[in-house]
Amino acid sequence: MQQAPADMTPEDLSHAGSVVDKAIEYMMEQQIAPISIASALLGGALGLLARTMDDRAVAAVLRNALASVENGELAEARQPHGGAPQA
Repeated sequence: MQQAPADMTPEDLSHAGSVVDKAIEYMMEQQIAPISIASALLGGALGLLARTMDDRAVAAVLRNALASVENGELAEARQPHGGAPQA
C-alpha cells in the first residue's frame, strides 16, 4: 500500500471539507442522528485510509486525532467565539 500523498494541497483539503460539510448539513436536515452521521463518516474515512495507506500510517493518523482530543482542540471548537469552556 502507498503512503498518504505528499502533494495534498490546501485547496484539496478545503474543497473536501466543504463537500463533507454540505453532506453533514443535508443529513441533519434529513433528521439523521448526529452519532449516526459521525459513525458513518468515521467508518468511511477509516475505509479510505485503509485502502490508501499502510497500517502504521493509519495508526499515526488516529494517534494524531486522539492527541487533538486530549489537547482540548475539540472542546475549543464547541465554544462560542471568545467564550469560556463549558463543563
